[in-house]
Parts: sequence; C-alpha cells; structure tokens
Amino acid sequence: MDMVGTVVIGAGQAGLAIGYYLREAGADFVILDGHERIGDCWRVRYDSLRLFSMPRYASLPGLRIGTKDCPDREEMADYLEQYAAHHELPVRTGVRVTRLTRDDEGFVVETTAGDWRADQVVVAAGMHGVARWPAFAGQLDPSIRQLHSLEYRNPDQLADGTVLIVGAANSGTDIALEAVRTHKTLLAGRHPGQVPVDIDSTVGHLFTPVVMFLFKYVLTRRTPMGRKAIANAVRNGLPLTRNKLEHLQAAGIERIGRIEGVREGRPVTAEGDVLDDVTSVVWCTGSDPDHSWIALPVFDENGRPRHERGVSADVPGLYFLGLDFQYAIASASIQGVDRDARFLVKHLTRHPRRLTHRSADRAIPVDRR
Repeated sequence: MDMVGTVVIGAGQAGLAIGYYLREAGADFVILDGHERIGDCWRVRYDSLRLFSMPRYASLPGLRIGTKDCPDREEMADYLEQYAAHHELPVRTGVRVTRLTRDDEGFVVETTAGDWRADQVVVAAGMHGVARWPAFAGQLDPSIRQLHSLEYRNPDQLADGTVLIVGAANSGTDIALEAVRTHKTLLAGRHPGQVPVDIDSTVGHLFTPVVMFLFKYVLTRRTPMGRKAIANAVRNGLPLTRNKLEHLQAAGIERIGRIEGVREGRPVTAEGDVLDDVTSVVWCTGSDPDHSWIALPVFDENGRPRHERGVSADVPGLYFLGLDFQYAIASASIQGVDRDARFLVKHLTRHPRRLTHRSADRAIPVDRR
C-alpha cells in the first residue's frame, strides 16, 4: 500500500488548483483521476460547449490559458493537460477510486490500480458524476431515442424527426440551438431568467469583472444577500448566461410547458398535451456528484456533504473542493475554485496530520516559520 500525506481525488480544474497550492506549500501529495488523460472531464462534454469566462477568468493560478476569447471544450481540456505538465503536478491518470474509508492510522483510498494510505484526503471529483433522470423516463416508448445531456455530443446522435429538449437552462438551450439546425426542436421547461447583456460583446466584457466581484466577494455564505442568492440558485438554477430568449425565437425553437408524465409511451406536458411526433428526447435535467464510493458518515439527509467551506464537519482530515456554492456563487467557476483551494490549503497547513515534503528517500517536515 502506497503512503502519502494527502490524496487529491480528481484532476479537473479543482484538483489541479489545489495541487498547485499544495506544491507551493511543499506538501507530499498525489492526484488520482479515473480518466485516461488530464482534461478528459471536458472532452466528454458536448462538442459545441464553450465556456462563459474570458481568459482572465478561465485560468488557474500560475499559468494563463492561451486563448483570446472564451475557450471551448477542447481548448479547456488541453489547457488542463498543459497546466499539470507545466507545474509538474503528480497526477496519476487511469486510476479510479472505488472506496474511501478511515481507520486509526488514517484514510484508506482503494483504487483500480492499488490502494493508498493518506493522512488527508481532498475530494475534488466534480459535480457531474450522476445524471438526473425523471422517474417516468423509463415509460417512454422504446422507439424514442433518449439521451441525457451528459451523454449528448452532437446532433448526429438524434433520430430523424422531432427532438424534445427537456430543461431550458444553459445546457438545454445550447443543445436546442444546435439541434434546431437539422431537426424540428421543442424546448420544455420554464425560463430561468437571463443575463441582460451579450457577454461576448464589448459591453459584456466590461460587465464581467463587476459580476465576478459580486459572485466571488459579495454573494457568499457569510452575507445575508449571499445566502439569499445561493438559496434562490439552488431552488431555481442560474440564469441563461450567453443564450437569450430572442435567440431561441429567432432560431425557430418552439417553447412548450413542463413535461410531467407519459401517456401511452409519449411525453405529456403539464397542460395535458401529448407529443406524438417526438422521436428523440434529450434530458437536460441536471446532475449530481458521485460520492457513492465514500464509505464515511459525512452526508446529510439529502446526500450532500456536511462541511464548512469544504472542511468536513464530521471527519477530520477530509476536505471537499469544487462543490456548487461551496462558499459563494462563484464557487462553481474556475476563479471560485481557485479561492476555495487557497482556503483549504491554508487549513491543511494550520491543521496538518502529516504535511511533508519528500526528498529522494525520506520525508522531511515542512518548515513553517
């Protein structure tokens, strides 16, 4: 069994960000990731995905992304791979964690490539591990092709005929705007609101720093305004950021009510309309982190980790990074992950169980003077 001071689980932007700060602190750590390549967490998303963040806000600490505009899926994936190599972060790819436990000697991290013993563990495995499907999805006629947005890549996956997109938030509208070029497209779900400016325009570029400041420093769990905004975002989701209602209308996408059930194998709206001509359904109904491998009593009645700014409330030495609204509205963004990672590393160094730097053949305690 390999031994290390800290195991970071996940090599997406959250895992690499905290890896950067652990390296700066002289920590003995390893980053484990189940994908074959660093950046694959982005490569498995839909082909046309493009971030909302300009390069300044799409960059991790210590290396700016080399794009002139908001990066797309491939550019972000390649940047993460470059980032890990540039900072010589100890990432082990193709290593999927299957179980996390703890005994008197510390944590045991079981993986598909052997087990690790660690004094501290950072769970940075991402927010999109498990797709949310409506309970009635299995009642649809087998002839209707069904995909979740986590599986969707491009319109080639869709059957000929009418496409129903369920969920009108950012991913749903992205996919609808792409599908409508080749298919009749219906978009179901309430409008979540929208950012009032074009984020890709000059005005949008001027507007972005103000929004990021508010999301990062004002709308936090420490302020009444922030707690209210987070509660609203959890309940209703975030507004459309790039897409607008006028874009959907101009493209010829037909807006319909909520899908609330199935009748004789066909989707039915809240108004009772049966959609007889639908041949494909893309469920843009959200996703959750996969924490099924954590065999520790750290979750609340809703299955969410109990934590204070990512520090486990139940198990000393266990940390979470990259959770939605972990500390602020911005926590789901790359800049928010950066700030949350810095906070956790400060906590790790103030409350170490064994924060060490490895020389050639022995562990030397870090000098914190």
